[in-house]
Amino acid sequence: MKKAGSTVLLIFCFTGVLIAQDLSSFEKQVLISGKDTLRYRIMYPANHRPEKKYPLIVFLHGSGERGNDNDLQLKHGGKLFAREDVRNDHPAIVIFPQCPKDSAWSRFKRGPKMNEWFYDATLTATTPALLVKKLMDSLINIGKADKKRMYIGGLSLGGMGTYDMLVRYPGFFAAAFPICGATDVNTFITQAGPVPMWMFHGAEDAVVPPTFNRDLYKGLMEKGARNVQYTEYPGVNHNSWDNAFAEADLLPWIMSKKKKKNPTW
Repeated sequence: MKKAGSTVLLIFCFTGVLIAQDLSSFEKQVLISGKDTLRYRIMYPANHRPEKKYPLIVFLHGSGERGNDNDLQLKHGGKLFAREDVRNDHPAIVIFPQCPKDSAWSRFKRGPKMNEWFYDATLTATTPALLVKKLMDSLINIGKADKKRMYIGGLSLGGMGTYDMLVRYPGFFAAAFPICGATDVNTFITQAGPVPMWMFHGAEDAVVPPTFNRDLYKGLMEKGARNVQYTEYPGVNHNSWDNAFAEADLLPWIMSKKKKKNPTW
């Protein structure tokens, strides 16, 4: 019995080491702009060539991963992008920024009714969002990121931030993949430029209702969008990111997109 227990312990410890090694490919970095600080993790392609420009993927975490440890933001999605096959098949620079606990990726407020949310893109972007954009711009300016292949995604709070970025910076991104997020539908349809999107949501989401994405998808289809798809998972609650990350076509879909000179919906 002791031998079996020791074996189980060794397996458990070894597994933990493997997970740590996987995520260690994300370097810890800090961007300081005046009095503001953005903590982020950045991972370069497995066979990174400094002189080459790479696609850039930014992933915005949810509310539960906020903080200042520069670790927690990798909880959901970090393992996917750190996989050896992913790094080899889809070489890209991947960034997971971390939002402080007292802030968010977008401007919103809760309404008096349960699951009622209001978004206001007329206000200045939040400090973390501004710093993320500054970071992306800097990587383009120094020749590390390909400006025609800038991608953004996020879950929950980060899904909201993804939509907010698309509204504030139309024409900047080549594709987006918001998961269980929400936005002001009318604002998005009228202000966000044409961008390929793959949206995800759980049909039984009790935190952020899927009605936002259902309405957004309907509105974009009525607008004539042909580069937008929506996947809703029956019986799934808020953690639809598990299903989204398991989509075999997600990364090939993202990496296939390249910003066009005159994009159309």
